[in-house]
Amino acid sequence: MFDILVVEDDRSTRLLMETVLRQGGYNPIPASNGLEALEIMDHKHIDLVLLDVMMPGMDGYEFAKTLREGGSSLPILMVTAKESPADKKLGFLSGTDDYMVKPVDEEEMLLRIAALLRRSRISAEHKINVGGTVLDYDRLTVSCMGTETALPPKEFMLLYKLLSYQGKIFTRAAIMDEIWDLDSESDPHTVDVHINRLREKFGENPDFEIVTVRGLGYKAVRRL
Repeated sequence: MFDILVVEDDRSTRLLMETVLRQGGYNPIPASNGLEALEIMDHKHIDLVLLDVMMPGMDGYEFAKTLREGGSSLPILMVTAKESPADKKLGFLSGTDDYMVKPVDEEEMLLRIAALLRRSRISAEHKINVGGTVLDYDRLTVSCMGTETALPPKEFMLLYKLLSYQGKIFTRAAIMDEIWDLDSESDPHTVDVHINRLREKFGENPDFEIVTVRGLGYKAVRRL
């Protein structure tokens, strides 16, 4: 069972979130502000932080910034009434991984928590399991049905990115920005070339396929 630190100064809201988390199969651990949350983390393992912004003592922005400056990659989901673009920007700059505006849809909150925990596990293990296919980030290999395929770094990073966010559409520009970086002299056609190479190697893979979304980009999906 995952331990979720609920950092919220409003008691009724905190109790409601604890109830929703328990019903979702998580173990909620309450804290009324950032300072109390840090004290709890000194002696207890936490898997994810559900974080309010406006709190006494230490607000959510300062708490997230403190964690990131200390080297922590703990997943953070900010849940707050502050909804302006400037507020959201500050939240992400402070170090949050996701941001929801109150009142939240409880089912959506649980789905976002599950997604953050899944990405955190992938990041920690440096491996992705898609059915019987395993991508090993440290070795740049893809293994399936007893066959291991070593990939060039760019091909592996592209496939790893797509499978880390299955179903999400990535534009060519977004892929270029992250994998080839802004200083690269490569053009977006490079992405198409690498996608074609991956399809040649894994077109018969039983667990996933790379789909072209016309006019937008690419996504990886599980085969049914």
